[in-house]
This record gives sequence, structure tokens and C-alpha cells, in this order.
Amino acid sequence: MKYDVTVIGAGPGGYVAAIRCAQLGMKTALVEKYNSLGGTCLNVGCIPSKALLDSSEHYFAAKEKFSSHGINVGSLSVDMPKMIQRKNEVVEQTVKGIDFLMKKNKIDVFHGHASFTDSNKIKVLKTDGEALVVESHKFIIATGSKPIVPEAFNYDKKRVITSTEALGIQEVPAKMVVIGGGVIGLELGSVYARLGTKVEVIEFMDTLVPSMDTECVKELQKSMQKMGVTFHLSAQVTRVVPSEKSVAVFYKKKGTETEVEILADYCLVSIGRRPYTDNLGLENVGIEVDAKGKIKVNEHLQTAVPTIYAVGDVIQGPMLAHKAEEEGIFVAEVMAGQKPHINYNLIPNVIYTWPEVAGVGQTEAQLKEAGIPFKSGKFPFKALGRARASTDIEGLVKMLCHAETDEILGLHITGARAADLIMEGVTLMEFRASAEDACRMSHAHPTYSEAIKEAALAATSNRAIHI
Repeated sequence: MKYDVTVIGAGPGGYVAAIRCAQLGMKTALVEKYNSLGGTCLNVGCIPSKALLDSSEHYFAAKEKFSSHGINVGSLSVDMPKMIQRKNEVVEQTVKGIDFLMKKNKIDVFHGHASFTDSNKIKVLKTDGEALVVESHKFIIATGSKPIVPEAFNYDKKRVITSTEALGIQEVPAKMVVIGGGVIGLELGSVYARLGTKVEVIEFMDTLVPSMDTECVKELQKSMQKMGVTFHLSAQVTRVVPSEKSVAVFYKKKGTETEVEILADYCLVSIGRRPYTDNLGLENVGIEVDAKGKIKVNEHLQTAVPTIYAVGDVIQGPMLAHKAEEEGIFVAEVMAGQKPHINYNLIPNVIYTWPEVAGVGQTEAQLKEAGIPFKSGKFPFKALGRARASTDIEGLVKMLCHAETDEILGLHITGARAADLIMEGVTLMEFRASAEDACRMSHAHPTYSEAIKEAALAATSNRAIHI
């Protein structure tokens, strides 16, 4: 079994890389440890979490918003097993789509754990114990990441859980503690809060999601507080003690020695993820990882071994599915002798709560730290006709521009459809547009996107029309 390129890991970075390699005429193989393709994203991450987010949003809207639209409903209830079943069906259909794409592109798929024996060979240990040797001219490592769970948290997959187990709970818990106020914790916390769970979030930092715009994140925090979520910021978890039917979480506020206990049905640990390169045999080929377990690569995403490349969560940068996809395509095209490009500054970041939060480019804090002169334009969704029509009036759009050149340096949104709206910012910034350019573009009325134009107007001599 000899190939031009073999991809290890079938998540978004891996399967997209394999498809692009095949499109470019390379004989391609894909090795995946688990039985289904798609990696964390499709199986226990992006896709199933969005399915549950949508289901919980429908329930919450029926409970809290329908009456204002003149829609009266009877007794509402949550059928959690049915909700989980629908989520599973969405995952199954999406994974089948990846299977089809592998066959369409004539990519050979091997299921088993891969490990390097030398720079041109891997051993694939299948679940039945059989071992295969796959020889390849080049390799792409795309093995993704796993949740970080400290031993002190007593992760038992029953009462102390990660996002994987949180996507399969068969009943609506009365109470849940979320350790970590990052993207995963806020998304899954909001799912259960909307279904009626009392959710408490413990975050070590003094703000949620510090990588995103502070003002936009505070808008989300206010929205989630209205929903009943409690936040404990600047707090450190000291102990997590599970029992058969509950879990006790102990924490201390920074600067104090008083230990506070919270008793809940579940404790969701979401303090980040680590690169997954376990037993990959990197030491056999001379590839080292840094202190955080990430593989070092050059500007071509090539490791210290010329025949081996790496993409996605195992290398530097945000752990985002779309970032991994871009890198997978990038490496395939580099191998083909092309000269592709990735602008990492324009990789958008999204929190899929409701309201959604999205950002691209630089934040105010980053611009201040870099000493870049900038101006800011803001527009609240409550002043937008389309938002009032749908009762989605929470949040704002913030545009950051260079004070001298007017070039758009960042766009940050909290509000309805922020995940889709952010692409206008990516497009504008990819073409080095100014705020004035955005002002001169006609936006359909009434739409959510008008808020971007209004923010651009506000950034340009305070010309916003509707505030």
C-alpha cells in the first residue's frame, strides 16, 4: 500500500486535506482511529452542539417569546431523548456525507490507530488487532485535540463530564456547574439554561472569552444572566467530588481563602483542549512538541521532517474547524507546487449562543497594545428595524478602523445571526476596505446587515443615521 500522501485524522482539517490532495491528482489515503469520519467537529463537537443549540432555542422561544408574536401555545415540555435522537440523526447524516466524499474522490480509508515507524511509513493498528503498514511519499498529521481534564477534577464521565458526555444527557438536569467560561462552556451552558437547568459558570479569569472583544462578551454575559445563568469570575476550582447522583464543586475567589461549595447534578469541565498526538510515534521520526504539546511547523506547515506536515489543533493557532480546513487545503496546494496563502488575522471566531457573538481582525485591546491609532463605530441592534421585528434586539456591532487611513481593522458583533454577518467583515477586510467603503455599499432593508453599515457610518465622522 503505497500512496503519494496519507492523512492521519479525519476531522475537518484531515478530510478536507485528503479531498484537495485527491483533486490535485495525488493518490491519497486517510487513516482514522475511530469508526466514523468527521473527527470531534462532526461527531462530538461543532455539528451536534449546534443541533442541540437550535433545539433549545426553539423551546426557549416558544416559552418566552411566542406570546409577544400573538402565538399562544399550550403546556410545553422537553422530550430530552427525542432531542438527543434528532441530534444523533444530524450527526449520522453528516458523517455519511463524508463517507460519500471519500468514495467520490477515490480516497482509501483505513480505520485504526496510526503511528510512525519512519519518515515514509506508518503502522495502522486496527480495532481487531490486525496491523497494516502504509507507505507514503508524504504525510499530513491532522489528529485534532482532546478536552483538558485535570486529575483533581475526578472526571468519571457520569457526574463530572466534558462536552462529549454533555451532548448525550437523557434528562434535563436541575443544576449544572460549568468550569470554564470559554466558547464550549458558554454554548453548552446556554443549551441547558434554556431548557430550565440552573447553570453556574466558574471562570478563573476576570472576563469571559478573553480572546474576543470585551464589550461584545459583556453583552452576551448580560443576556445569559437574564436567562438565569450565574457567573463566578476570578474564581479557582479547588476540588470536584462526584457521587452516585450528584457532584460537589469547590472554588475560591481570587485573593480569598474561603472555599465555596456548589452542589449540582453535573459538572461540565470546559477549560480548554490539548493537541492529540498520543502514541503517534513522533519520537520515531524526530518530531518534537512544545510545552503545550503542539507540533512545530514552518511557514509551509511542514514539520522538522520534510515528508511530514501538520494542520489544525496540533499546531499553533486557535482550535477552530474552519482554520483546520484552510490549513488542510493550504498544505495540499503546497505539495502540488502552488503558492497558497492564509491570512490568520482574518480567521473569524464565533460563539453560537443566542445572541451569537462573532469577531474578526483585531480587538480594541490588541490595537492599544500594538500602539495602533484607531477609531470605533458602534450600532445597537435595538435601533434596527429588522431586529425589532423579530424581537432580537440584544447586542451591538462594533467596527474598528485605522484613525488615519480608515482601513477596517476589526469587526465585532453580539446579536442575531452574528455568525453569518461576520463574513461581511471578513470580505471587507480581505480586500483592505475602509469604513467609507462599507458606508457606500447598499444594504438591503430591512436586514440585520444594516447594523454593519450603521457601525461603519458611526466610525466615519459619527454619521450613523438611525441613532
